[in-house]
Amino acid sequence: MANSTHSAVVRLRSLRDLLAGIPFPLAIDRAERARDARDHLVHQLDDYVLPRYERLDAPLLAVVGGSTGAGKSTLVNSLLGVDVAASSAIRPTTRRPLLLHHPAESSWFEDDRILPSLARVRVAPDAPPTPASSDPAVHSELEIRSTRGLPQGLAIIDAPDIDSIVNENRQVAAQLLAAADLWLFVTTAARYADAVPWDLLRDAASRNTVVAIILDRVPPEVVDEVRTDLRRRLVEAGLAEAPLFTIEESVLDGDHLPEDQVAPIRQWLGSLAADATSRSRVARQTLLGAVGSVLGNAADVGEAAQQQVVARDTLRTRVVEAEEEALRRLGSATADGSLLRGEVLARWQEFVGTGDFFRSVEAQVGRIRDRVSAFVRGAPAPTEPVEAAIEEGLLTLLEAETQRAVADVDHAWRFEGGGRDLLAEALRELPTEARLRGEASRHVVEWQDGLLAMVREEGADRRFTARMLSLGVNGLGIALMITILASTGGVITGGELAAAGGTAVVGQKLLEAVFGEDAVRRMAKQARARLNEHGEQLLEWYLTPFTAALDGLGIDPDVRARVDAAIADVRAAQAEGGLE
Repeated sequence: MANSTHSAVVRLRSLRDLLAGIPFPLAIDRAERARDARDHLVHQLDDYVLPRYERLDAPLLAVVGGSTGAGKSTLVNSLLGVDVAASSAIRPTTRRPLLLHHPAESSWFEDDRILPSLARVRVAPDAPPTPASSDPAVHSELEIRSTRGLPQGLAIIDAPDIDSIVNENRQVAAQLLAAADLWLFVTTAARYADAVPWDLLRDAASRNTVVAIILDRVPPEVVDEVRTDLRRRLVEAGLAEAPLFTIEESVLDGDHLPEDQVAPIRQWLGSLAADATSRSRVARQTLLGAVGSVLGNAADVGEAAQQQVVARDTLRTRVVEAEEEALRRLGSATADGSLLRGEVLARWQEFVGTGDFFRSVEAQVGRIRDRVSAFVRGAPAPTEPVEAAIEEGLLTLLEAETQRAVADVDHAWRFEGGGRDLLAEALRELPTEARLRGEASRHVVEWQDGLLAMVREEGADRRFTARMLSLGVNGLGIALMITILASTGGVITGGELAAAGGTAVVGQKLLEAVFGEDAVRRMAKQARARLNEHGEQLLEWYLTPFTAALDGLGIDPDVRARVDAAIADVRAAQAEGGLE
């Protein structure tokens, strides 16, 4: 029994740590609700399930909860026969929860075994009730005092209103109710049908929590009518076995309820506290229900966490799609001859000859090899202007397509769940236009240098005639660039010829005259692949802020499987006898 209980506690603690570490950073559907559910589960495990699992022999903890003005604090004072809780007509009265216990059981409540998130404030047994305070710190504190008005084996918490106008009061009330072995739910003849209490009562029923209902301030003439209706509602809510106590509307005895009205409640609580079997039954019933609820809700949290994975992956897909589309556009723009216009065309024409030469070439494509041989007999023109024009053309294209990719991501993320909030962060981290231009220029230059190196390497294994060598490595490299920018496969086809004309054909035929058609095709294919690689590297670099924003979310892609496995581990421990 001890070993199996220890195993259950270890596995519950692992589940608790796993849940606590699940982020919900993307503002998608259910995210806020999932965060609240996660926090509630962690609190419930810390405040009740783990400490109760570890010490089933600890005193029962009964939480007195209910609606605003139901008379919870007055009931507590009346049960104890001494004023320990502040009661007032000013609402809300109870802001800092009050835990009361028998003096002999102080050791159970000195440390943070239960409700560890609330700071302890020890009050002397004979101190007057602590007045209500508007200090926000009281919501994170737990006042503790001992009293001989309680029997050993039972502690009581006077909780804030479940429907308080103060949000912190409602949150603390819910936290305390989740930490209770037993609920003393206080309502009135005027308020018992309110929606908020019944939402909580139905939740308690679903978790098999032990609940006692105290119907306060009931006019004597309608006691039977109200009790009958309330009992019907309890049956419908799954609380048919819940004890129902009625306190009739009457004149207070000082600040306390008449003794005959509270005596049945005190006797019932006393009988639970005095009988170890009864205490154990209540603790086990509520604990088993709480564990079952935790496991079911943990699965829901795991499912919601998986939706974060899906949303993140969708945002990442939009980045990948923008990059792929930009690469497709780059591939088209560097293969359809569109770059062989304007400055590039002018400088290339200057390099290879006059317009008359081109007209002659275009008219006699079938005799181009002879024209090439005649062309290379003389000293070629300088290559720098052509190289610079090609570099500038490619640079402008890379910049434009990279920025367009960012615009595509921007548009997509604005309409994807969670993307809008990340977008501003990513855009702030984008490199400046100057850095983009510098990086794009580096890639173009590296590509050109690599292409020249490839030409040089190809020529090292061949014996060129002096006339062919007169064109030089740079000239041949430029011819290869021109061929690539006008063709998709390394050899200009009929359609590409119509687009590029003799401009690119001259470059191709120059290369074929030197290297042969197969070598030209192979070099062009390699050079185009390397150009694509540089474009891809530039895009990945520039889009890094988007991928970094996604990577920084801390979302575990296997989160649902891990939660499911942790739940299965707890169930296995229970099956082994962890709570029998």
